[in-house]
Amino acid sequence: MAVQAMLLDPAIRDWVLIPIMIVMVLVGVVRHQVTVLLNGTPKKADLKSARETKALQRGAILRAYGTHLPEHAFQARKVYLSEAFEKGTYLKDPNAGSKPKQNVMQDPAYVETMMDGMKKNMMNIVPQTVIMGWINFFFSGFVLIKLPFPLTIRFKSMLQRGIETNDMDVTWVSSLSWYFLNLFGLQSVFTLILGSGHAADAMRDMQAMSTMGMGAAAGPQMGPTGQPQDMQKVFLGEKENLELTEHEWGLDNVETRLLVKYGKKPRSVLVDYKKSKALAAAASSASYASSQAAAAITASAAAGGSGRKKGRRQA
Repeated sequence: MAVQAMLLDPAIRDWVLIPIMIVMVLVGVVRHQVTVLLNGTPKKADLKSARETKALQRGAILRAYGTHLPEHAFQARKVYLSEAFEKGTYLKDPNAGSKPKQNVMQDPAYVETMMDGMKKNMMNIVPQTVIMGWINFFFSGFVLIKLPFPLTIRFKSMLQRGIETNDMDVTWVSSLSWYFLNLFGLQSVFTLILGSGHAADAMRDMQAMSTMGMGAAAGPQMGPTGQPQDMQKVFLGEKENLELTEHEWGLDNVETRLLVKYGKKPRSVLVDYKKSKALAAAASSASYASSQAAAAITASAAAGGSGRKKGRRQA
């Protein structure tokens, strides 16, 4: 296969390739500084809101990592959290469910959060839109570099945007594609200059362009539509998740599992143990169900007997 040989003017490197990269770095640094100024002084977290959020996280952590706790410790935490979630112990406003729902646009905290999100999204969208327009206006149709490694034809649309040529090798990169490569490739440079957690994040830019402020305006206590969540229902849902969680201790039968792992015992020992454990669990659940049914029958019989006694007294 013949190799395409194209000679690029060195002025393209000096006046197109390097300036695009330098401008993107400088714009990223300026945008980070402006975003820091817009954020201002961070607000102090509300104690009740933090407790509400941490309580939900505590339930999720117990469900995810309950295997590290023995049976009695897991059950004690499970019962305590289930009762607290049902009673609304950790609710920020326990009487919120009985109050009439108000328009969220009348809530100053919600409006302030929405405006902050819109300002941050504008700081992400406007610089990238300006740079893209600048490149399209001044450098449209330029071929800048040739990648030193082969690529498949599927990369042609990604690397040669703005150039309608079917015969050009896929390794050549256009000016607009060079912009997108820098947009995602300069993140390590920004991390080196600005530190971790900087505002010049390309993924945040793409999310901001797609959401246009809706996602950023929704705080941790907002639903997918931007409306405040009913935290009482959220806690009840977490309570149901806890009640459905079955405990399996991570150190249960650990000595047998260790011997099986190193070939000292056959794997069938673990299979037999799991079968016996499943049978024991089924038997215990059946006995519990029968005891509940017997208690219900006894209660209904007692209620019927008391009803007959009342009827005789009235007669």
